[in-house]
Amino acid sequence: MLARFGHRLLAGIAVVLGVVTLTFFLLHLAPGDPSDIMLGPAATAEQRADQRTALGLDRPLPAQFATWLSRFARGDWGNSIAKGRPVRGLLAAAWRHTAWLIALSLLLSYLIGLAIGAVQAARSGSRLDTLLSVSTVTLFAMPGYWLGLMLVLLFTYWARVLPAFGIAGLDSDYLQGAGWVIDRLRHLALPLATLTLVGIGGAARFVRGGMLETLSQPFITTAYAKGLKPRRVVSHHALRNALTPVVTMLGLSLPALFSGAVFVEAVFAWPGVGRVLVEAVRARDYPVVMAATAISAVLVVAGNMIADVLAAWVDPRVRGAQGGSAPS
Repeated sequence: MLARFGHRLLAGIAVVLGVVTLTFFLLHLAPGDPSDIMLGPAATAEQRADQRTALGLDRPLPAQFATWLSRFARGDWGNSIAKGRPVRGLLAAAWRHTAWLIALSLLLSYLIGLAIGAVQAARSGSRLDTLLSVSTVTLFAMPGYWLGLMLVLLFTYWARVLPAFGIAGLDSDYLQGAGWVIDRLRHLALPLATLTLVGIGGAARFVRGGMLETLSQPFITTAYAKGLKPRRVVSHHALRNALTPVVTMLGLSLPALFSGAVFVEAVFAWPGVGRVLVEAVRARDYPVVMAATAISAVLVVAGNMIADVLAAWVDPRVRGAQGGSAPS
């Protein structure tokens, strides 16, 4: 298993390197120049040339990429072109808001999705199963940004019960205790609901499919033949054996949820990494875009490796397959 882990790690490093390489060259070859954005349309050609030299953009692209890669590997992520602040500090300040949003969304979506999927599998073919299937497929297919806008329309403009933008109200500095907590929860409600509803759809579909396959196995028939109650068979036998594809999806959800959070944070003006990334792309802020892309690529690799570890933990058969057969 350690050998397999080492191979996956090497492959993951190659994936990250490939992603950042492709992103770097596409970003620099795309129309738009940060010096033009910084100086404005009234700047002269000489001023633009001087600004490009100051930013190091006048060097050949391979040399720029080699310099960036060397600095990034040493932990030097550079400074934001648009804001003049260190990229590491800029992303660190935004990451904690994104981390809270993603962590709560994962927890809620998988807990609720697990329950819904188990109910569907236990009541397969019933009207309840059909209703829940239509609902979960619809949620899973919805674009996150569109769902977010619909929630804003419903709860902010029509019902006027929840705020649509930001992480706190304008008077949050004057709030204390329960008032401060309530204000934060009200601002968290809509972006969290958007990510959670989409996640519930995918989790419920995976749980339902996995449990239906497990319920058709011979050992389930044996459990029923021994006189076990249906609820115990579903909860103690079928659910545990159906968790392998679910935990695999859980690991793979990390990068997907991060990507979805980019759009959701833009919709709700949530001060996380997604909003920072969108602003950086608009400003052609190369250091910020590259650092955020590298983090996203690392999340993809980490998600895959976490999925392997969780699958081996849940299902001993996976551990045996990864470890190889013992010599006779």
